[in-house]
Amino acid sequence: MELRQRLTLFAVTVAATPLVLGGCTTERKSGAGAQGRAAPPELTITPSERAQDVPLSAEVGTAVKGGRISAVRIIDDKGVQVAGEPREDGSAWVPSRPLQPRRTYTAEVTATGDSGKTTTRKTTFTTMPKPTKPAITSTLYFTDNQTYGTAMPVTLAFDPPISKEARADVQRRLFVKTNPPQPGTWSWLDDGSQAYYRAPDFWRPGTTISVRAGLGGLPIGKDWVGDADQSATSKIGRQVSLEIDNATKQMSVMRDGKLIRRIPVSLGKPSTPTSSGKMVIMEKHQYATFDTRGEPNGGYVVDVEDAQRLTNGGEFIHGAPWSEGDQGKTNVSHGCTNVSAAAADWLMNVTQVGDLVTFKGTEVQLQPGNGWTAWNVSWDEFVKGSALPVPAGLRPAPALAPHPGAVAGGSPAPAPSVTGD
Repeated sequence: MELRQRLTLFAVTVAATPLVLGGCTTERKSGAGAQGRAAPPELTITPSERAQDVPLSAEVGTAVKGGRISAVRIIDDKGVQVAGEPREDGSAWVPSRPLQPRRTYTAEVTATGDSGKTTTRKTTFTTMPKPTKPAITSTLYFTDNQTYGTAMPVTLAFDPPISKEARADVQRRLFVKTNPPQPGTWSWLDDGSQAYYRAPDFWRPGTTISVRAGLGGLPIGKDWVGDADQSATSKIGRQVSLEIDNATKQMSVMRDGKLIRRIPVSLGKPSTPTSSGKMVIMEKHQYATFDTRGEPNGGYVVDVEDAQRLTNGGEFIHGAPWSEGDQGKTNVSHGCTNVSAAAADWLMNVTQVGDLVTFKGTEVQLQPGNGWTAWNVSWDEFVKGSALPVPAGLRPAPALAPHPGAVAGGSPAPAPSVTGD
């Protein structure tokens, strides 16, 4: 069945590289003569002095030769200090929230050399008026103070989609921190409607993930601007996964890699098959109404209990007492995974949003973007979707040359997914 309440995928418009706005201000050097002949560090900062119409997403760019940034202070025209933090590579200082329109800010940056000598530069700039260009709406599917499963991808959806030319600028404003560290990368769907962040392997239970999509006021191309600055911090819970095999009509429930229960299922019938692939639980509903009137192969309204969404297109796991006689034997649904009422209730107490659900042996393959499909590709394929260079430690190993007798192969293109009940 297909739930008539579909996920609304919105988009965010974003803009240019952090503040590459031009020249530098006059430097002020201190410590002259105190450290012998050692030269003070060379320091360049942006935006330039008296820069106008600076984007609200502005960062203070820093470039140092012969030292490191030792202090950054930004105040607005009312004397209030702006909170922020440096980028990991030290290339810029990022305000914690968008700057205010038509305000003047003063940034003072100090670099300290190995000798102890310092160089300080100061710049004053004015931000642009409130943007009048249409905003790209972004939706962050990662909520604050939650506990997610180990396959939870950080997912951003954009409406309208982000053009290929603008994705690098947007991606530069997407920040993820993990504790303990478990680095990953972002990857875009081909159409630019979604971007996912994950690591090469599933998150370790107990990991804390902090996300910021700093897109508010960010120029995206010539015609759009980012709509919002969104942040969330949540934790990863226990490791749970579900494996459903169409050949046996059984669901295997795994916890920490060990089988804890098998549950008979009825999947989509041949005319409305369930998708095969790696999905992630997106939502959980104690009660839901599936209204498919006006949908292909639909025309019915039914109330269900203990429903867990797997795709945007309407594939769920849910209690289906009407098909208990078929479960474990025959596929009779419209694409959903039917389990008994008792099993569905039990599953709701075991699973989490973000748990991996793997289907195999059905008639169609899961399509990219039909749900949170970050795990439905290998890591080698996933990193190809990044709009920015992937750090060396995360790049796939070079492919070995094939044996002379090897036969080239590959997976067929995914067939269209089907909604069901």
